[in-house]
Amino acid sequence: MQDIEIAQSAKLESIYRIAEKLGIDEDLIEPYGKYKAKIDYTKLGEEKGKLVLVTAINPTPEGEGKTTVSIGLADALSRKGIKTALALREPSLGPVFGLKGGATGGGYSQIVPMEDINLHFTGDMHAITSANNLIAAMLDNSIEQGNPLNIDPRKVYWRRCIDMNDRQLRYIVSGLGGKSNGTPREESFDITAASEIMATLCLAENLQDLKKRIDRLIAARTNSGELIRVKDLKVTGAVCALLKDALKPNLVQTLEGTPAIVHGGPFANIAHGCNSVIATRTALKLADVVITEAGFGADLGAEKFVDIKCRAAGLKPSAVVLVASIRVLKSHGGADRKTLSEENTEELRKGLGNLDSHISNITTVWKLPVVVAINRFTDDRDSEIELVERHCKEKGIAVALADVWANGGKGGMELADAVLKEIEEDNNFTLTYPDELPLREKIEAVAKRIYHADGVIYSPGVLKKLRKAEEEGFASYPVCVAKTQYSFSDDPKKTGAPENFSITIRDIKVSAGAGFVVAYAGEIMTMPGLPKVPAATKIDIQDDGTITGLS
Repeated sequence: MQDIEIAQSAKLESIYRIAEKLGIDEDLIEPYGKYKAKIDYTKLGEEKGKLVLVTAINPTPEGEGKTTVSIGLADALSRKGIKTALALREPSLGPVFGLKGGATGGGYSQIVPMEDINLHFTGDMHAITSANNLIAAMLDNSIEQGNPLNIDPRKVYWRRCIDMNDRQLRYIVSGLGGKSNGTPREESFDITAASEIMATLCLAENLQDLKKRIDRLIAARTNSGELIRVKDLKVTGAVCALLKDALKPNLVQTLEGTPAIVHGGPFANIAHGCNSVIATRTALKLADVVITEAGFGADLGAEKFVDIKCRAAGLKPSAVVLVASIRVLKSHGGADRKTLSEENTEELRKGLGNLDSHISNITTVWKLPVVVAINRFTDDRDSEIELVERHCKEKGIAVALADVWANGGKGGMELADAVLKEIEEDNNFTLTYPDELPLREKIEAVAKRIYHADGVIYSPGVLKKLRKAEEEGFASYPVCVAKTQYSFSDDPKKTGAPENFSITIRDIKVSAGAGFVVAYAGEIMTMPGLPKVPAATKIDIQDDGTITGLS
């Protein structure tokens, strides 16, 4: 059966019943139909739960199955009678209609209603898109209406966005057609998940904090070089009005009825790649164990979860689950993608270097306990799984098989036991670098300590931009290194555990609302295109309203 067929055949519980499992009073949920709801997060108690981060080794384009493992682990913990909640990101329509498909897990380890979550859900993406584009419209209108803020049209930084993969909008010229139609200039669109509004909302603690963050967003510069912020456009109130409901986390469920709080979805390279702080805090107030995840491999998602999200919100993980698969380990060992389903212990052994590097970062840099979860695929061989298990045990690392795609929570019981054992004791969690380091040294700390690079090379003008960012008040911000997800290095072809390399920082950008400085290590696509055969061509709707082809 396809994922959507499995999801549609499931018997879902009322959203009121799911809320009841977490002890949420009926008055604190706003239903969106029978199986979705918004949570009034402002009237809950104190945080009590233990936070478990699910991350992964460097993925292939198909991903590593973090979401599937996260869901299966939560279901397994629920089967053990533990009050558990998931805290996950929302899917973007771009990947749903593009190459990767949906982001609600797979097989018998899914969150539902799958079609709703992957499509319009509760409208959060649309609200973020509208808020982002309102700022753009107000900025251009200010230029048109006499330009009272003295905005330099050549230094307009704020970009429009749309929640769709549309390569035609990557580089455009807008404002054509004469003076009454705007000021002509080159412009670019981002996909909504890459907008700074998304990152800002996901790091806000509440509406008051969101207003402060929206105020300080950088939109442009004046002709004399001064920053123009959103507060200068006098649009913060309207932006936050559009985001009023989007700020509230969404409640859904897994196929097995485990509560799932799904909210926010920033990119994991130019932003922090985690669900919202509000959603995570809400889950920690309601459950004894909270399972969350961060995008891409641990060098990107987990590092940003630690150094941006945990730093900003004061969160402390109790343990990390590091997802690995036999096929991707072989890929890191040099195997051709066409032969990943074939037995090859030699390349599997070589690929273990990537796993070991991530383990080292988690245990020695962040000082967190780790459990390696082997995400089982149908063509995996027992001998290959045993090789990875033996390797981990020889290093004193907890390891468990996750057969959750095929068996749901039942296939995650071994992993659940391993996680419960690791979260029993407190840990000595630390960040990669302290706040007071200069921005340059923060970048170098990530490059050397997490990527295992020899050093950092700066393109012309970057160091000057870093100094200017510090002079303008952003010295205390954490850094968000934007690079390929396929390698520890900035070269996607350097798989495994590369050595003797440097990271090249080509540009920087201050994300003032989100509260971090983005350092670009390579070309990062913020407006993906559709593949030759988009996933949208397989999606249809029947006469009775049933959606098909969504995966």
